[in-house]
Amino acid sequence: MFTKKNLTTLIGLVMVASMLLSACGPTPEPQVIEKTVVVTQEVVKTVEVTKEVEVLVTPEPVKIDRKGAWLDTVIFVEEPSTDAAITRLEVGEIDLFANTVSNREAAAKVEESAALDGYKSSGSYNELTFNPAGPVLESGALNPFGVPAIREAMNWLVDRNYIVQEVMGGMAVPRWTAFNIASSDYARLADVNRTIELKYAYNKEKAVEIISAEMEKLGATQVDGKWQFNGAPVNLSVLIRTEDERRGIGDYVANQLEDIGFTVTRDYKTAAEASPLWMRGNPGDGLWNVYTGGWITTVVPRNLADNFLFFYTNQGLGVPLWQAYVNDPEFYELSEKLAYADYKDMAERNTMLARALELSMLDSVRIWLVDRQAVTPKRNEVKVAADLYGGVSGSYLWAQTLQREGEIGGSMTVAMPSILTEPWNAIAGTNWIFDMMLIRGTGEIALMYDPFTGLLWPQRMERAEVFIQEGLPVGKTLDWVDLQFVPSIEVPADAWADWDAETQRFLTVGEVYTETLTVARKSVVYYPADMYSTVKWHDGSNLSIGDFIMGMILTFDRAKEASPVYDASAVPTLDGFMSAFKGVKVISEDPLIIETYSDDYDLDAELSIDTWWPYYAQGEGAWHALTLGLMADAAGEATFSADKADELEVEWLSFIAGPTVEIMKTHLDEVVASGELPYAPTMSEYVDAAEVQARYANLAEWFRKRGHLWIGTGPFYLERAFPVEGTVILKRFLDYPDMADKWLRFSEAAIAEVELDGPGRVTIGSAETYDVYVTFNEEPYAVADIDNVKFLVLNAKGEVAHVGEAVAVEDGLWKIELTADVTSKLEAGSNQLEVVVVSKRVALPSTDALTFVTAK
Repeated sequence: MFTKKNLTTLIGLVMVASMLLSACGPTPEPQVIEKTVVVTQEVVKTVEVTKEVEVLVTPEPVKIDRKGAWLDTVIFVEEPSTDAAITRLEVGEIDLFANTVSNREAAAKVEESAALDGYKSSGSYNELTFNPAGPVLESGALNPFGVPAIREAMNWLVDRNYIVQEVMGGMAVPRWTAFNIASSDYARLADVNRTIELKYAYNKEKAVEIISAEMEKLGATQVDGKWQFNGAPVNLSVLIRTEDERRGIGDYVANQLEDIGFTVTRDYKTAAEASPLWMRGNPGDGLWNVYTGGWITTVVPRNLADNFLFFYTNQGLGVPLWQAYVNDPEFYELSEKLAYADYKDMAERNTMLARALELSMLDSVRIWLVDRQAVTPKRNEVKVAADLYGGVSGSYLWAQTLQREGEIGGSMTVAMPSILTEPWNAIAGTNWIFDMMLIRGTGEIALMYDPFTGLLWPQRMERAEVFIQEGLPVGKTLDWVDLQFVPSIEVPADAWADWDAETQRFLTVGEVYTETLTVARKSVVYYPADMYSTVKWHDGSNLSIGDFIMGMILTFDRAKEASPVYDASAVPTLDGFMSAFKGVKVISEDPLIIETYSDDYDLDAELSIDTWWPYYAQGEGAWHALTLGLMADAAGEATFSADKADELEVEWLSFIAGPTVEIMKTHLDEVVASGELPYAPTMSEYVDAAEVQARYANLAEWFRKRGHLWIGTGPFYLERAFPVEGTVILKRFLDYPDMADKWLRFSEAAIAEVELDGPGRVTIGSAETYDVYVTFNEEPYAVADIDNVKFLVLNAKGEVAHVGEAVAVEDGLWKIELTADVTSKLEAGSNQLEVVVVSKRVALPSTDALTFVTAK
């Protein structure tokens, strides 16, 4: 949480993290170590003797006898205006604005208000998404962005520094590539990123030259300075979001396009209005050409190698736009290999990443603009575990920790720019951050993301073992996971390797493969012995092994042509998964123990675990609730994915509101009477008739009371959703098994504050020393809690002249030595010294810089 004094000093030098080279060497040494830190709060207490004196006392720990959420009710309302939201916060009409705000004026209002403060985060970013269809559409219209070279040239047409200063008010840093600036992968590829940034720096003349040449190849001509095709103006529709700074970004981009000869339509829309066009619409219809995209990385990223597969290929999302992506074969193959860790060591990984970065710029189905430095505004008394990247809306712990300080129970009102933007279904429903915040609050995952480091902690799982082939770059930080390196990992012949959609049975490794299989990784997950009795779905049904088996089945089934619910948009995802997956085996049903065999692994053992918890791509799903959607899908009445819905011209499944709820209610009545079990040849081995009957009865009663079919196992359940009014009501789930204070240790991130001090003039060929002061809450930062302190010297040409490591002097103080050899290589002029401090307690680096002049 930021304080009033440091709100305006948001991370302005995040790009310095690009030289964080040491934390990313070829060895798999963990970069971040999470320690449980208990902070004792100082409280001012007035004690009356003969006069009032202030005495600092340490309060006794409060014993919490409450399970589940701290609050009884959370009401979510739609508020698209940031200014209006801040006003409503000040008067107490709302308690939290769950949006990452990057508007300088709005942030200043929060800072100046005695009633408000907020949480800082750096995981939000903006880009331009291009329509890749064409270039000549069926209508005869020309879409220039169907040409990769024109998309690439947009990098030169856009002045990112202008956007940072004039649109974002300085609360952002320029971004060119698929990597967040403040990330370890950006750091590892520092030289490649810097080269790309220099190559694609703002150059309007170059952009015009390339775009003009490509337009002429398409047969377009310029008449009186305006592009025409087949005698008509080339009109570009720029889809501009209106809720935040993207309005300014869209206007700037539209101006730039008009300046080089295009006719531009500025189509201003909110999230809900824009989504049917750019995400759900058919790109070939040509209803838009450019969209002002915005994303949020909801957890601190420790591995961004899968960004290429997600953002550039048809494996990203099962919606029409993504399914229209066609890539250079080399780029597609490389993206898939990086996503599934098909490399033998860090050196090979870095080489692959470097090539993927280059190819992504040539592809440019989207071009990156800025990483935002954002604030989530709230009232002072509101406390919650916010993620350093995802803020509150992206935090996986918001539902477990949201509270009004000093209170238990009660209600809170949370506003967000958009409510119920797209349909909710766990398989392939909405991916909007505001929908997903609510979905995460109603669901549960087996492993919980650390909001400060991005590592995982056990939530429903008891422990795990990870076996890695010797030599692969994997490390571990936390004690709950056991990491072992072994010479070879053989896949057992009776493990499940694939799915037969006709017979509805799993195929074993022995049936699929003729030779003995070995893999790079084996993970083993151990669930508690009491899990089936303590974890309940919101409708009262106990969690069962059937929920896990259903998840395994649906990993395969929708991508199989023989399946009644076949969906072509699911095929690329399964193909990518199968390139690494080799088998899964249920070792024990109760307690549940599952082994997974794969060539896919992560650099952290904590992130190299397949849990098989029934949390799907877009939410948690109970087998009996999903059955209703499967029946509707098989009947052609509605579908899980937007792409298939568009193809069949039917509804996209929503479990919370709209016509598909009634469709599924009809199927619910059917299964209550029939006791039908989905995928019965397999599921019947794990789910008995009694469970089938009880589950359907519970869901029918749930629907009778609440009128929807959305259930999870999370700390809140969905009471009601009102799409027209823009309101959602979540209520505390009384059967949630965890104590309310389980995750309170993540109340404040120990982000280091860095100050670099030293001489402003250096004689070439002489040595100089600089001090690096590192503190947290004005106290020295312990040397033991610092992973490394790196520095770099940029010469007068802006080139990296030297990279080095500072030396610890004492807690809170480090020294940088510029040797005579280093300064002798500098020319006369203005140079910059930049420092990056990496803490073991948080994964977000802290930076500072100063300028010094060199002379002989």
